[in-house]
Amino acid sequence: MRMFEKASKLSGTPLRRRQRLKSTLYSLFRLLILFSLGYIVLYPLLYMIVTSISTRSSFLNSGRVWIPGEITFENFKFAYEVMDYGKSLLSTIRLELVSALIEVASCAFVAYGFARFNFKIKKLLTLLLFLTILIPSPMIIMPLVVNFSKMDILGALSLFNNLTGVDMRVNMLGTPLTFYLPSLLASGLKSGILIFIYIQFFKGLPGELEEAAWIDGAGPIRTFLSIAVPSSSVVILTAAVFSFIWHWNDYFLAVMYTTENYPLAVSLSMLPDMLTTRGFYFDQNTPQTMAYMMAGCVMFVLPGLILYMIVQRWFVENIDRVGITG
Repeated sequence: MRMFEKASKLSGTPLRRRQRLKSTLYSLFRLLILFSLGYIVLYPLLYMIVTSISTRSSFLNSGRVWIPGEITFENFKFAYEVMDYGKSLLSTIRLELVSALIEVASCAFVAYGFARFNFKIKKLLTLLLFLTILIPSPMIIMPLVVNFSKMDILGALSLFNNLTGVDMRVNMLGTPLTFYLPSLLASGLKSGILIFIYIQFFKGLPGELEEAAWIDGAGPIRTFLSIAVPSSSVVILTAAVFSFIWHWNDYFLAVMYTTENYPLAVSLSMLPDMLTTRGFYFDQNTPQTMAYMMAGCVMFVLPGLILYMIVQRWFVENIDRVGITG
């Protein structure tokens, strides 16, 4: 019996070694793949950071690429002044981020109606909802600009102008209302995607809670505020992160609606022209101007990175729960 056990142990030793070797090789291969993908994803950020803190002599030193011989933060100071970063940041918060918060709330309200109620033109409105997702903003930007330049309410003010000759239509371009009104009406920047995300989540909520609220005398709005909203912290966080990123990176609508006090995205896009007016010849191969550009890019993406690092654990855990991947 002992000889049999000893023989089985000896025969099992090579098998365990092969299994251990296979597991080690698999772990190394997986680590290599993850490291390669991580490097591809992080390369632009690393390049921006290294370039933004490099001096002119560091650019000319070909022996050091990722670790500059001399480090300076004067590039950030100069880019901060050229972009008027403080004023642009306040404009971004006042225009874009407030619009994002309004959009998160209004899209939730609209999506609750789509998910919980049946009405005659629901299919038509659902089709229009998907059209807002499929149609890009540049295709409808000119009608939007014309409407905001002469704001009318169902043509009533135009009729009044034709009858009396008094034009009461208001030019809203250059005001925060061009950002707030679409968000309030759930038709702002990528509102269709947020509504669809909310619909997928609200359909998964148990209807018994709402039925109990209706029995207790609660109406649709009170049920939404008392039952649906407190149960939707997961999807609200996800929608808020998406809305923040989209509005923070918004350049197209901001440059069409504003004439001064531009948000950060517009100020960053205008940085090459601003450097030219400061006497710098802008060229991607010019070390100093490239350092200023990269410093501006780092300051632009830094708030978004900080926000994502704070909420990334909850955001990643909640992606599968809101119906995005379903």
